[in-house]
Amino acid sequence: MRLTEARVAIRPRNPWEAVDLGVLLAREHRRLLMTSWAIVTLPLFALLTALLWDYPSIAVLLFWWLKPAYERLPLLILSQALFGTPPTLKEALKAWPRALKPQLLASLTWRRFSLSRSFNLPVQQLEGLDGLQRAQRIAVLGEKNLRVVRCLTSLGSTLEMCFWIGLMLLFYALIPQQVELDWSWRSLLDIEGNWNWLEHLTNGFYALVLVLWGPIYVSCGFTLYLNRRTTLESWDIELAFRRLRQRVIGSAYVLLVGVSLVFGFSPSPAMATEPVDESSYSCPLPPLDLPQTEEQVAAPDTPRLLNQPLTSEASQAAIKAVLDNPPFKNPKAVTGWRLADQKHGTKTGKNGDTPQWLVKLVMNLLNIGKTLSTVFQVLLWTLVALIVAWVVWRYRAWFGTFVSKGKPVLRPRRDAPRQLFGLQVNAESLPNDVAAAAEKLWVQSPREALSLLYRALLSRLINDYQLPLKNADTEGQVLERVTALNQPPLHAFSHELTRHWQNLAYGHQLPPSDVQKALCEDWRRLFAHGVTS
Repeated sequence: MRLTEARVAIRPRNPWEAVDLGVLLAREHRRLLMTSWAIVTLPLFALLTALLWDYPSIAVLLFWWLKPAYERLPLLILSQALFGTPPTLKEALKAWPRALKPQLLASLTWRRFSLSRSFNLPVQQLEGLDGLQRAQRIAVLGEKNLRVVRCLTSLGSTLEMCFWIGLMLLFYALIPQQVELDWSWRSLLDIEGNWNWLEHLTNGFYALVLVLWGPIYVSCGFTLYLNRRTTLESWDIELAFRRLRQRVIGSAYVLLVGVSLVFGFSPSPAMATEPVDESSYSCPLPPLDLPQTEEQVAAPDTPRLLNQPLTSEASQAAIKAVLDNPPFKNPKAVTGWRLADQKHGTKTGKNGDTPQWLVKLVMNLLNIGKTLSTVFQVLLWTLVALIVAWVVWRYRAWFGTFVSKGKPVLRPRRDAPRQLFGLQVNAESLPNDVAAAAEKLWVQSPREALSLLYRALLSRLINDYQLPLKNADTEGQVLERVTALNQPPLHAFSHELTRHWQNLAYGHQLPPSDVQKALCEDWRRLFAHGVTS
């Protein structure tokens, strides 16, 4: 690999950034990658379909199993395109059989279900390692970022399934509505007793999905591999030194020419023997023949140095006081279990009273006990929180009775329907005493009397019990919602009134006189004092 000719910036990246780089790299060479993948995989899929026409599931399983063989072609193209000139389609297809031979059996057997397949593929294909060397190399490369590599494979499988199902739904959505209405799925699937063509069609959708996703998956694994090698081998530092070397070499030639020109003009002998005038110095030398006094040259132990306001002892004490206080030192008390003959921060030696193995065993047991106690503490507090939440939810109505300041007022919903089954159910259209008004109507107009009771019942259910009734609901659906209230008297009255109302509305059957009186009495019992609980 020629790092200086890399098509991307060589630098350590975040693992997810490396995955994003793989997507961009695949997008840049998408035409070559997708065309070569389609040329290799689609004829093979057609061959498997023809040979296993009666077993479409086995055909798609074999096609899926051979994915490691297809993935070597995109890696061959990307490895050349990233560090040089991309190969042509003919060159890539011609070189693919040579790249397919090494370790193909291992890739299709015990390495087939490896979640780091795309990350390990460059090690065996580009580096040519096998056996123990391959295992050691993968162990070094996989010390970090292995979680991202496995997530790439897991998420890639999920994307394949989503794209596959999406293509099938798209195919169904594109069917004209006129054709769809005339379809009979049983006759569609049972054309001459054979419906294998539909399964092979869906298998073909999976082959098309791999044409798009397969090169992207290989490219992302390849960039993760390159990112790990960049971190381990310091490719970015190597490139920086190479660029620096090129600049230094260019400057060295200029410097060499300049030095040659300077030393080419050497001074004449006459100029070298001229006397030096000391008065021409800008900084004259101090006189050496003058006597020096005691103040000018003082020994280290003279009183002039000992009488300074800050001595060495004081400075050491001040430094120690600063270092013993925060932020340089933050003493704190640490509590915990330890052996009686073991001092804090030290270990018992081999010649101590307690054997070393016993000390380690006891300390490990203490650490395990500390961990278990923390786990039990977390579980206990979680259990307490769940119990409190359950009690609050279970007795929320009881708590609401004591928490609320006044009596709760049930208000009608703003979107409550004003008409159901062609009947007016708003409160304004009903009399104040529904039962008395119904008793007056029984003699002359029993249909209007029963209609009044049923309209009043629907109005009460909407306004008092807040039932979410809709204009499209039927009488049966209304009864189902009443059943959900778990109030037997209301359910019995609603069921009886609905039954007589349907007999009169659809069958023109009048209820008996005793039933008329019982319905009015039940109405007064239920709704004379408002909503029952």
